[in-house]
Amino acid sequence: MRTNNVYNQRAPLKERRLALFFCALIASSFLGCGKSDNDAQKEAERPVLVALAHLASQGQVRDFVATVKPRIESDLGFRVSGKVVKRLVQAGQRVRLGDTLALLDEKDLRLQREQSEAELAAAKMALAHAAGDEQRTMTLHKDGWTAQAAVDRVRAAAQEARGRLQRAERAVELSVNSLDYATLRADHDGVVTQTLIEPGQVVAAGQTAVRVARTDELEAAVSLPEDFAGQADKGVATLTLWSNRAKRYPAKLRELSPSADVQTRTFAARYSILDVDAAISLGMSATLEIATQGVQAIVKLPMSALFNQGAGPALWRVDQEGRVQLLPVKVVRYEADHVLVTGVSEGDKIVLLGVHKLEAGRKVRAIERPV
Repeated sequence: MRTNNVYNQRAPLKERRLALFFCALIASSFLGCGKSDNDAQKEAERPVLVALAHLASQGQVRDFVATVKPRIESDLGFRVSGKVVKRLVQAGQRVRLGDTLALLDEKDLRLQREQSEAELAAAKMALAHAAGDEQRTMTLHKDGWTAQAAVDRVRAAAQEARGRLQRAERAVELSVNSLDYATLRADHDGVVTQTLIEPGQVVAAGQTAVRVARTDELEAAVSLPEDFAGQADKGVATLTLWSNRAKRYPAKLRELSPSADVQTRTFAARYSILDVDAAISLGMSATLEIATQGVQAIVKLPMSALFNQGAGPALWRVDQEGRVQLLPVKVVRYEADHVLVTGVSEGDKIVLLGVHKLEAGRKVRAIERPV
């Protein structure tokens, strides 16, 4: 009897649980069917923002920070050694051809010139005496009063006197030049960029005294990245000063380093500045703009349109039936907010937003927006 009572108490409970389970199953099936219909309708009507692709050339404009540099910057120095008595220029001073830059003590050089002039006078007297002996000996030999040996001896003495005179003349010229070299002069119009001597300093011949940069030929010094170095001479270059952005100066590539810098991995380039005017000064900061022309058709799209899940870059394209298809593309260049790609046809409808929530073949409602 006890067993039957327990069984009778548990039986209604088990039946109630089964009934509740079947009711929940039936309800969930009805709810699931309604949700599927709503999702299918929602997916069929899902709007997406698209843009019509417009092809353009691959021309690009690159900007680089540039510094105005002289094409020629000379290290000027005295051609003789001596003590500096005066320096007449300062850094930043403009000089013209022939202007005096510095002076050496000329005392020893003047003594050398006087010595060479005295040697010249003595050589002239010796030549006159030897020439007289030669003339008299030749006359006596002609009349038969002098032997041939005497003639040869006086002729050799005269020739030696002529050589001594020539050496004395060259010594005078050298001493005069040395005296002139004691004055350091500008060999071209330009600007003094650095002075390396002071009065009282003893300098050697050829030691750099003043550095002068020529102002008639100015250049823009830039560093080009590796991916652009090969196109440095294929574009139109213009220079804009930071102090005056309203005026643009044409520029032309003059020199490109054959190797990259070991630290920055950039190539040093020099662009000659054409039509230089007084507004351009050495050391000024500027922007060098290089515009290149291309022949490959590209499309510029927002960065949000690019789709890549490990199989390469692609775009979602809406076909004529309103379904999205994955279109593989090739990225030409990334910009701040846009990407340049190839592989797109003119007029293709490209999805711009929500590309990671789409799947191939899904039907969408395209809403066009200009790029």
